[in-house]
Amino acid sequence: MIARQLISHTLPLLNCSDTGQKAINIMDSFRVSHLPLVRDGEYLGLISDDDVYDLEMEMCNIGENIASFKNPFIRVNQHVFEVVQKIMETKVTVLPVLEMDDEYYGSITINDLALYLTELVAAKETGAIIVLELNPIDYSLSQIAQIVESNDAKVISLYTKSQENTKEMDVTLKVNVTDVSSIIQTFVRYDYNIKAVYMDDSLLTDMYSERYELFMKYMDI
Repeated sequence: MIARQLISHTLPLLNCSDTGQKAINIMDSFRVSHLPLVRDGEYLGLISDDDVYDLEMEMCNIGENIASFKNPFIRVNQHVFEVVQKIMETKVTVLPVLEMDDEYYGSITINDLALYLTELVAAKETGAIIVLELNPIDYSLSQIAQIVESNDAKVISLYTKSQENTKEMDVTLKVNVTDVSSIIQTFVRYDYNIKAVYMDDSLLTDMYSERYELFMKYMDI
């Protein structure tokens, strides 16, 4: 997925002759805090609601304050991960997208990006979630997938995150089954540290009950 495929087709543009109050009204309607200012296909900058109030532009033409606006943007062919990075860096709710010749192409709203990321992590798909905690040197995507697939399941989403102030990392995976009891047991056999499991509560209770009974039988021996 690249930037041009994430474009919002409903977000209006601002012209230099528009007032700050009109900008605020559009922002309120679309639940964003920024809007692109464009003149004859040329991207001039990104105006925010703070700009309108700080510069007292409610009744003024916004084109009179172009030099005060920030101008973050991304190219049409850049990857969605670069879009996320740019939005995080600039803290904007709307990110303008430019053609390779600098012509304005459209804008990506943070709401549209959030919807896409929801699909990317398979949030709507049925399944359970397992969080593994491990040292980065022990991370093996092929082994994790092999463990899941050996239990007749598939990994439908996976992402990693380094832990702050430690050398450990979290590996969060979502699988296409709701009962991951056998998968968890296999991870344990391979000495993986299971940090968290999110599955049907009744299935999770049954799994722990079964393991408790096996432990008690072992103690009896």
